[in-house]
Amino acid sequence: TFLVALCFSYFAKAFSGSYMKSSITQIERRFDLSSSTVGLVDGSFELGNLLVIVFVSYFGAKLHRPRIIAAGCFVMALGSFLSAMPHFFMGPYKYETVRSHVALHNNLTGSADSISPCLANRTLTEDIRPGCVKETSSYMWVYVMVGNMLRGIGETPITPLGVSYIDDFAEPGSTPLYIAFLHTVALLGPMAGFMLGSFFARLYVDIGFVDLDTVTITPQDTRWVGAWWLGFLLAGAVTLISGIPFCFMPKAMKRKEVQSSPDEQKLKEMETSLKEPQNKVTVKGFFLALKSLVCNRLYFILMVITILQMNSFLGFITYKPKYMEQQYGQSIAKSNFITGEWSMQVT
Repeated sequence: TFLVALCFSYFAKAFSGSYMKSSITQIERRFDLSSSTVGLVDGSFELGNLLVIVFVSYFGAKLHRPRIIAAGCFVMALGSFLSAMPHFFMGPYKYETVRSHVALHNNLTGSADSISPCLANRTLTEDIRPGCVKETSSYMWVYVMVGNMLRGIGETPITPLGVSYIDDFAEPGSTPLYIAFLHTVALLGPMAGFMLGSFFARLYVDIGFVDLDTVTITPQDTRWVGAWWLGFLLAGAVTLISGIPFCFMPKAMKRKEVQSSPDEQKLKEMETSLKEPQNKVTVKGFFLALKSLVCNRLYFILMVITILQMNSFLGFITYKPKYMEQQYGQSIAKSNFITGEWSMQVT
């Protein structure tokens, strides 16, 4: 039961995280953000994760792990709902209805200059027009950033506490199989997130609030913004449901007793007696455990390799849809769909 619930939570966190990345371009366009600012919004997830991961991993392992995982799922759901809230407090999306002659010509001829209106008149003048400099139209994007940070905080207990719980109470020798099953299910999350992002990108941002017959742009237009907020509501609901089963799980599960020799039984008793004082939550014990990890050269090298690997992968998958849209003139929906297919093959 715990394995099934943990698999669902793995899927939920991967699903919500990938949907966030599929919505980066639309969030940037909806709030008139610069690329550096929207990068800060996306990076707030890792910031929230980094703030509490060490403390949750150490102190949470000595408390009721399933309930802490449930609390993490609920915080993730809250973050997803908070990210969608600005849509309900902002006015209807207003796009430019008057376009320059050069931009209209490029749009008809299929020129790549139409993808970047600020570069359309570069041949006419060396200076970029003041109107092309992005100015934030609303600071409601801060709620999206805070919501993303809450998702990062809520995700922290799922992997360390979930895997340690399986390792403690699984049958001997079956832990690697269970962990492999976890990661296999988690691979479906990015694909589902980007596919859902592709679907909602085809829906107009103010669907249900305005008459769609009055909308004069299409998803292929560079001014188009899809219903990015709908995905956050769905991701929040999925994450909320994934945390409910953990509320009813015990702090410790019964392990199947395996017949062992008298010597092995004595060793188990000694290990149990040594673990009892370690289960006490102390600040001193936290720093001792942290020191032992930092001083472990093999662990430190593995950590650096993982950081470099994830740094390149996350940066690539975050801005790939935007790159395809701007450089190849693809719609947001098609860019997300292609990225979803690619993530399924790579991950």
